[in-house]
Amino acid sequence: MTKLADLKKRLMEDPEFREEYARADDEFTLIEALVRARAAANLTQAEVARRLGTTQSAIARLEDGGVSPPLATLRRYAEATGTRLTVGLARADT
Repeated sequence: MTKLADLKKRLMEDPEFREEYARADDEFTLIEALVRARAAANLTQAEVARRLGTTQSAIARLEDGGVSPPLATLRRYAEATGTRLTVGLARADT
C-alpha cells in the first residue's frame, strides 16, 4: 500500500500537478483565514451575512470555496469580523 506522503512526493514531480496543488493550497489558506476570523469574532455565518448585507448561504459558499470573491467582498468580510485584509505577491520561483 502506498503511503499518502509517498504518493504526494511522486505527484509533486509533475510540474502541472505542482502548479495546481499550489493554487489549491492558496485557496484553502484563504478559506481557513475567513473561517478563523469569523470564529475569533464569535460570529455565525448568519451574523456575518447580516453585516455584509447578504445571505447566510452566500457566506457558506464563500467559506467553502464555492465562489471566487472580489477584493471588495473580502475587505467587507474582514471589516465585519474585526480584521484587516492583507494581500501580497511572491516570486513564482520561490
